[in-house]
Amino acid sequence: MTRTITISPARLAAFDILLRTEAGGYASDLLRSTALDTRDAGLASQIVFGVLRFRAQLDFLIQHYSGSQRKLDLEVRTVLRMGIYQLRYLERIPPHAAVGESVGLVKRARKSSAAGFVNAVLRKVDRLPVQWPNREVELSCPEWLLARWEQHYGREAAYGIARAALKESETYVRISLGRERIQDIGSQSIVPLLRLQPGDRLLDLCAAPGNKTSQALDAGARVIACDVHLHRLRQMKELNADLVVLDGAESLPFAARFTRILLDAPCSGTGTLGRNPEIKWRLRLEDLADLHRRQVKLLENARAVLAPCGRLVYSTCSLEPEENECVIETAPRDTVRETMHRLPGRDPGDGFFGAVIESV
Repeated sequence: MTRTITISPARLAAFDILLRTEAGGYASDLLRSTALDTRDAGLASQIVFGVLRFRAQLDFLIQHYSGSQRKLDLEVRTVLRMGIYQLRYLERIPPHAAVGESVGLVKRARKSSAAGFVNAVLRKVDRLPVQWPNREVELSCPEWLLARWEQHYGREAAYGIARAALKESETYVRISLGRERIQDIGSQSIVPLLRLQPGDRLLDLCAAPGNKTSQALDAGARVIACDVHLHRLRQMKELNADLVVLDGAESLPFAARFTRILLDAPCSGTGTLGRNPEIKWRLRLEDLADLHRRQVKLLENARAVLAPCGRLVYSTCSLEPEENECVIETAPRDTVRETMHRLPGRDPGDGFFGAVIESV
């Protein structure tokens, strides 16, 4: 008689989320949508983010323990990544639970023919040191990203960025509108560049999810908050701001001009790999050119509605020059007043770029 393996809600959710992330979802959003209790939610989050952060190491370890470079179905590879992560990287996980439930998961995914292979590989997993074959595996980061960061910021900084992406991001809390709001310390550094005074009229051109909008409101600004997605603006309805659905890359519908504009542009997010590790496996070099074109158009449209003597702040949570300096270079040089770089591993929090542009 075959024994039925009970699989914990945490591991079921983690497996499902990792597959959906491979299909284009974002792990943090998917985790928030689960109905798990606190304990299961915590384990699911540990597994999901751990697998995504250490994916290159885990894939090497699959080969190391299996002695094979055989091509694996995504479901089987995902189960092995989860199992090895629990056995090598997490404390207080009973080996029998990690191995047994991994076998159960692969059977549940209708890959029963791989159950024996999964069981055999996971039973070989230990915590002995491993000689990584290269820095891409050791730092669990694509070589092309490491090479770019090394070129632009130096070897030490590049390694610092990659190592920071392997750690759980610190949580920073800011009190806004009488309640706690989680906002990264790097993100909090952008709005002060606007030098807002009470009563200033601010156009927040890409406002969702609203952390910087609330920061501007706390400074006393009157805010028009825009975003291309209605559902994202609806999440900001508790803020005392005028909400407008629009695409900032199209001509803006405002007759009046603004003394203050915040353009927190959509970007690759390479400064946020600690909290969004799937980005490093998903991003492609050609994506940067597409993002650059949209960011240039956003900046051009924002500058068109900047009032005389007005102040515009352009920001991204990207580390890539195509999205930062190369965008700012499209503005007249004498209007750029200052730029700011925050690098993970060197500065607290996420990586951010900010530039101040003033009209003349």
